[in-house]
Parts: sequence; C-alpha cells; structure tokens
Amino acid sequence: MASDSNMDREMILADFQACTGIDNIAEAITLLELNNWDLVAAINGVMPQENGILQSNFSSEASRANIYGPHSQAATAEAAVAPPATSSSSSSSPPSSSAFCPVLPSRHIVEWQPRMLNFRVEYRQRAVEVVVEEGSTVGEIKQILETELQVPISKMQLKGWKSGDVSDSTVLRSLHLPKNNSLYVLTPDIAPTASTSQNSVLQESLNQNFLLVISHREAQRDYNLNFPGSRTIQEVKRNVSDLTNIPVRHQQWEGWPAAASDDSMTLAASGISYPCHHLSVCRRSSPANNQEPTEECADVHMVSDSEGDDFEDASEFGVDESEMFGMGSSTGCRKAPLMPENSENESDALLHFTAEFSTRYGECHPVFFIGTLEAASQEAFYGKARDRKLLAIYLHNDESVLSNVFCSQMMCADSIVAYLSQNFITWAWDVTKEANKARLLTICTRHFGSVVAQTIRTYKTDQFPLLLIVMGKRTSNEVLNVIQGNTTVDELMMRLMGAMEIFTAQQQEDIKDEDEREAREMVKREQDEAYQLSLEADRKKREAQEREQAEQLRMQQIQKEADDEKEAIRLSLEHALPPEPAEEGGEPISKLRIRTPSGEFLVRRFLGSTKLQVLFDFVASKGYPWDDFKLLTTFPRRNITQLDPASSLLEAKLFPQETLFLEAKE
Repeated sequence: MASDSNMDREMILADFQACTGIDNIAEAITLLELNNWDLVAAINGVMPQENGILQSNFSSEASRANIYGPHSQAATAEAAVAPPATSSSSSSSPPSSSAFCPVLPSRHIVEWQPRMLNFRVEYRQRAVEVVVEEGSTVGEIKQILETELQVPISKMQLKGWKSGDVSDSTVLRSLHLPKNNSLYVLTPDIAPTASTSQNSVLQESLNQNFLLVISHREAQRDYNLNFPGSRTIQEVKRNVSDLTNIPVRHQQWEGWPAAASDDSMTLAASGISYPCHHLSVCRRSSPANNQEPTEECADVHMVSDSEGDDFEDASEFGVDESEMFGMGSSTGCRKAPLMPENSENESDALLHFTAEFSTRYGECHPVFFIGTLEAASQEAFYGKARDRKLLAIYLHNDESVLSNVFCSQMMCADSIVAYLSQNFITWAWDVTKEANKARLLTICTRHFGSVVAQTIRTYKTDQFPLLLIVMGKRTSNEVLNVIQGNTTVDELMMRLMGAMEIFTAQQQEDIKDEDEREAREMVKREQDEAYQLSLEADRKKREAQEREQAEQLRMQQIQKEADDEKEAIRLSLEHALPPEPAEEGGEPISKLRIRTPSGEFLVRRFLGSTKLQVLFDFVASKGYPWDDFKLLTTFPRRNITQLDPASSLLEAKLFPQETLFLEAKE
C-alpha cells in the first residue's frame, strides 16, 4: 500500500510539473503538500482561472479515477493545456511518457492561452497600466516603462516585488505572481521637476492611495490593502483586526515610522513610504489584570491604540473573544444586523439593510435597489434593449472576517460606486441569519433555477461576501461571475469590466434585433394605418353616395309629388273648362292660337263672352300655369295675365282671332 501511495504521488508530481511548467521538484512538492496532494487544487493555486477557481470535490483516489483519462487522452490534454516545454536535466524532470495533465470534465476544459499579468506601476504623480505575458521578463516591463515615463532604464528602480529585488532577466513566471500587481518606480538620481509647499504636498498625499503590505506573522500570510491618504492609523488597525482576529489593543506592530506616534494621524502625515509600505503585525501577550471590567458597553472599533486605555482580555472575564467582536452568538455588545430576521416584506428588509450599511460604512456606497429580486430583475432585464443593465446581487455575511474590509475598501470605493451605479442594478441581501439565507435560496431558485442556489450553498462563510453578476437573456438569466470577498479594488473593477464587455456585446445584438423588430412593426403599423385610412375614405365616399342618392330620391319624390299635384290641378282645370263652341253659332266666336315655349301651338275656340280666367285655366290645363307663365300678344305686345281675369275676351280685344305666345316669368 505504501508503494502504491508513493507511485500515486510520483504520478501527481509529474502531472503537476507538466501542467504548470515548474521544474523545481522541491518547489512543486511544497505546493502539492500545501494542497494535500490535490492535483486540481494545486494547479488552480498556481494557474488561477479567469472566472474563478475550478472546484474539486474529489478525494485523492476518487479524483484520479474520475479525471484521469487513458494515456492517449492525457497526451491530448498535455498538448492542449501544458505550456511550451522547457529544457531540464533528466535527474530533475520526470520522463515525458509519464507526464500528462488531468482530463477534466467537459464543463471544466479550458483551452490553453498565455496567462496575462496586469501591473499598475506608479511613479510620482503618474500611474501606468502594463499588461504582459507570464513568460516576459522584468527587463521587458522596464522597456515599456521607459517609453511611457521617459525615464532611462539605467536610472530606474522597479520596486514592490513580493520576493524582494529582482534582476532584469528574471522571468515573471518564476515569481508566481497573482494576476493583478502593484509596483512603483524610484529614480533617486532624478530630481523632481518642481517643488511645492509643505501644505500642498500634504494635500496631494491625502488624495493619494497607499498600498500597505501587512504581514501577519502568526498566520504567515500577507495582506495587500489600499487606503486613501486621509485614512487614519486607527482605522487601518481596525480593518486589520477584522482580517486577523487580533483586537486593536493586542496588536503589536513593526514598520511604522517614528513620526507615527498618534493613531489619530492620517497615513499621509505619518511618514510612510509612497506608494507602497511594508508592515508586520502579531498578537502580543495580554496585560496583567490590573483593573476592573467596565460596566459600560463599548464598540470594539472605538478601542484606543496601544498607548493606554485598553480593555482587559475578554477571556479573563469569561467572555469568548469572537462573541465580543460580533463574530459569535453572544447576546452582549455587537453590531446591529444589516437585515432583521424573518422580515415579511423584502422592501422593508432592504430599507433596513441600506440604512444600517450607511451607518457602518458611510453614505458613499452603491445604490441598493429597494424591492423584491423579481422587481430588480424586471428593472434590469425587461426594459428596452438600450436601457437594460446587469444585475449585481451583493450577499453579505457578518460572520466572515472579510466582510468589513470588502465593504469599506471595495463597495465604498468611489470608482466601484460610480461604475456600479452607472452600469448595474444592485440588489443586496444579508445571509448572516440562517432564516434569511434559506429565504434567499428559495428566491434564487424561483427566479434563476436550482443551479444558482446550489452555487451559493457551496461557498463557505469565510468566502463571503459574494457579488453575483447576472445577465438577462432571451430565454433565461445567466450568472456571469461570482466575485468573492478576498479581492482587491483593481481586480474587482476588472471583473466588473469583463462582465460589462460580455453584456455590451449581447446588448448590441439585442438592440439590433429590437431595432429590426420595431422597423418591421412600424412598417406594419403604417400599412395598417394606410389600410384603415383607405377603409375610412371608402366608407365616407360610400356614405356620400348614399346621401346623394337619398337626396336625389327625396328630390325626385318631391318633384313627383309636385308633378302629381300639378297634374291633378291640370286635370281638374281641364274638366272644369266649358266645352269648345262650334265654329258656327249664334254667339260671337274667338279663335285663339297660343304658341308654347317649345314651339308648339295650342288652338281653341272660345265664346267672345268667355272670361279671361277660362283662357288662363285652359293654358294651365295644358301644363302652363299662369303663376309661372305670362301670356303675351304679338303686336302690340301686351301682357294678358296682368288684365282682370273677370273681363271677357271681347273686352280684352281678343276677338275674332288672335295669336298669343307663352313666356316663362322671371
């Protein structure tokens, strides 16, 4: 069994060296032992992925059974994943036949690309961003800086390396650097271009950011913390207390300048090195119990520095230190929770969260959406494509030592606040209480599915707080990134910007699709409007025709009635006329010829004693009523209709014969 275990470790060592390119066997063994000989975890530690660490849930034996493929598959994985081969002696490198990389499950296969390193290099009042491959040398960085800063390489000292001073020929891969790094340039042989007064220098220092590299000696761990120059030493010590669990009164420091004698002093006035200063901290022995415990309950963050006025060790009073600092379940002095437990209304819970967050960390923080997660999703994803945003879900846990630093250093940084406010809808939740965490998991399952809820469950308390970046898609919502609390402002900004790049590409496609859809809908609306206008015009035309026809029918009816009335009158007049006398008779006969407007002649005989009214009735019976026509003589021209109708034809001198003509009255 021992020989099998040794053979397994030899294979793991060979695989690890083949995947990472680390030729130094002692260094490789050290890294594997730090990760309990978990191959995937060790590779992740040396080659961190862009979007987080690949999780390994396998034991040493099970992981080999599940992730190692046949030799042919291993060779393929080696060709796809392993970096270019480096020359080494046969005694220090394993045989190539046994060197192969693990074949990860399909969801973990990552195509090999050169690992890029980001450097923020500060020189006096300038900051230069440099991005190079891991295989580059320190001298290549200096060549880039020479072009950017106009400083000769011979007069340039590049400082800030964790391993101390390095030569220009040092390959960056050998330094095992994280993705994001901060360096600074010193030029002792080049004098500043201009001098300023002490007050102006101090004012500029207050606006500068200082990188404090703090070494925790007991844990053998370094913390890289960025602080503005306006931050006080006391505030730095409080933040370190949250990271190291060492109360301020028990902190023993090395590296502070002699001028930093007062903890209320700002970093700008303390005399620390800019832009980077190295410090170390450890826990000092508890002082003797020489005073009685105070009855007044004081917040841990208000404890003075080491000069005096210290509280006694909490353990001497039977109180667990973690409880005293709000990390346990003590009923004593602790910070008020960001969110009440079992709150019925999500909006009320978030109002309480925002108010308490402002009380703890100040008013400069992201604008938290007040409302349900569903409402936040609607606000972010379901508006017009140009107005859509990413959804940032901030999950806080007071039990994590990273929470205070993440909130004060990251979430309240001006650049982060501005970027989140402009491009994200930020929704927050406090998972410190189990009831609130269970409620969050239920909400996430309902809106995003069980995968997101399971992802949140996998994170341990000390990995909080979390910032989930969610992008809305046509069919479902996708979690682009999960940012843990152990990050820096620059790395957080890069992760947010990376998510924005993915979102912007998707948004441009959505805008294009939406514009095309709106154009189609506009054409359809215009066609529908034109069709409706055409129908309306046809309807109005039809109604006008119907009205015209109705009017014509009405006029025809009126005309018919008038004609019928005239015909009735004519017939009555015709029947009332006396009979036409014979040509030969005893009484005088008057023969009249009447010319109509149409040119026809009406000829009739009348007795000389016949009244003019009978003549008028005769003409009317022929369709020429005397109200519309006048009866005239030819010569001399006389208007007979103006004479007295009771006079006779003899009196009107229409005897023995006469030619008359009808003329319409004007």
